[in-house]
Amino acid sequence: MLGICRGRRKFLAASLTVLFVPAITWIYLFAGSFEDGKPVSLSPLESQPHSPRYTVSSQRERESLEVRMREVEEENRVLRKQLSLVQSRSPSHHRGNHSKTYSMEEGTGDSESLRAGIVAGNSSECGQQPAVEKCETIHVAIVCAGYNASRDVVTLVKSVLFHRRNPLHFHLIADSIAKQILATLFQTWMVPAVRIDFYDADELKSEVSWIPNKHYSGIYGLMKLVLTKTLPSNLERVIVLDTDITFATDIAELWAVFHKFKGQQVLGLVENQSDWYLGNLWKNHRPWPALGRGYNTGVILLLLDKLRKMKWEQMWRLTAERELMSMLSTSLADQDIFNAVIKQNPFLVYQLPCFWNVQLSDHTRSEQCYRDVSDLKVIHWNSPKKLRVKNKHVEFFRNLYLTFLEYDGNLLRRELFGCPSETDVNSENV
Repeated sequence: MLGICRGRRKFLAASLTVLFVPAITWIYLFAGSFEDGKPVSLSPLESQPHSPRYTVSSQRERESLEVRMREVEEENRVLRKQLSLVQSRSPSHHRGNHSKTYSMEEGTGDSESLRAGIVAGNSSECGQQPAVEKCETIHVAIVCAGYNASRDVVTLVKSVLFHRRNPLHFHLIADSIAKQILATLFQTWMVPAVRIDFYDADELKSEVSWIPNKHYSGIYGLMKLVLTKTLPSNLERVIVLDTDITFATDIAELWAVFHKFKGQQVLGLVENQSDWYLGNLWKNHRPWPALGRGYNTGVILLLLDKLRKMKWEQMWRLTAERELMSMLSTSLADQDIFNAVIKQNPFLVYQLPCFWNVQLSDHTRSEQCYRDVSDLKVIHWNSPKKLRVKNKHVEFFRNLYLTFLEYDGNLLRRELFGCPSETDVNSENV
């Protein structure tokens, strides 16, 4: 990317030189054609020896100007040659570059500095980095079990498919009921460049059933903790979503954020937008330990390969066992355990801008995450009240959700130009 920017700077410098050198030369010649405040003609007639204006100095001046003009013409010829070379080397002129498209993710990673992130999104593309190739497959993991979860996840999937421009691979941790419903649905839609793999949620119950949980999601709300063990060992990264999510943008923009992870950062999370983990919602409220306001796990970016190397399974189990000795049970399912681990290991987190998880729970600060409709990326109905939650803009959010709820999935059956279709593979898989 640095080479592209340098190439463009050379292109700009060469262009300016070609434009300004002749102008400067013309000004110089025009200024030089005055002597003692009167114009001195350089026409052949007036430059003859019998002309009264003819002098030795004017003849020398003309000769020097002619030499300078020849030098300038030679410089212009060289510059034009360099300019043509820069144009031929520019990646934007390569046909091969049309096989890639880039998704940019603006923001600063801090919900408090969202305004600066929105401005940064409009900066020169020389300061931006290529992120997602056109046909790169984006992996999405969702835990869904039972009739209600199946209904919610269909709305989520339709919102993702509506905006997407990349092939998608859904990893669905589902029980037998959800698997039957979703398999039939995807088989009916037959959307190209989409693959679905199912993982039996009932087989994973033993991994998390020892954790007492008071959250309304039940035991299934804890299964995101075991994704490093459940998903294929060769899968390096995945976006993990709750079922009560609605996308308002291309998911490739979120996938591009993985390129911003540095050092030991393995989790991409948005800060919690309520005061739950601050412990001041009501008297005697005692939440699990968290770093500051804590993080919401409705949207997670997981670097699976690095998490496995860090022995994530052992890390979260030890933390859960230690905290349960005093907390007795979780209140927010996997989110409590994620936050307890992060409290001990803050370096694990890359903080996402809060518009990637606009939380519509009670006592939320979600309005700080957006100034306009175009700023919205992901809406999270993380209140038990769901669509009945109180929010300043809840009517807009509700209408967006209902749009995808009633949307015909067959209308999402469009090809991705330039990308091989996985329709046949998908039908066999389902």
